[in-house]
Amino acid sequence: MTSSPLNTCRILVVEDEYLLADELHMELERVGATVVGPAAGLSEALALINATPDINGVVLDANLKGEMVFPAAELLQDRDIPILFVSGYDAMVIPPRFKETPRCEKPIGVRRIIDALARAMDRR
Repeated sequence: MTSSPLNTCRILVVEDEYLLADELHMELERVGATVVGPAAGLSEALALINATPDINGVVLDANLKGEMVFPAAELLQDRDIPILFVSGYDAMVIPPRFKETPRCEKPIGVRRIIDALARAMDRR
């Protein structure tokens, strides 16, 4: 494990692509983060958010098996938890409420996702 701004952070991963979720989980743990999830669906994501009061940051896939993730994003934003959207969708699908929320476009490497999440968390 190397020194990382995510060391000791609790990171929620909400991603329905198994391979990306698994790779992200492994890399986050490698840099010292504790991973909550991953959640592959909206109801699972909402349950984890409600059951985990000490989340430090979140990676959110915008579309989870055809269901948009924005109800979870609203809950996280209301709790002032840094969010990073990771999506293959155009920025136009992101509601105006989240226009300032960082976003990465798929396809993207896991290392770039982690770096973008660290920057999003540092902004807080």
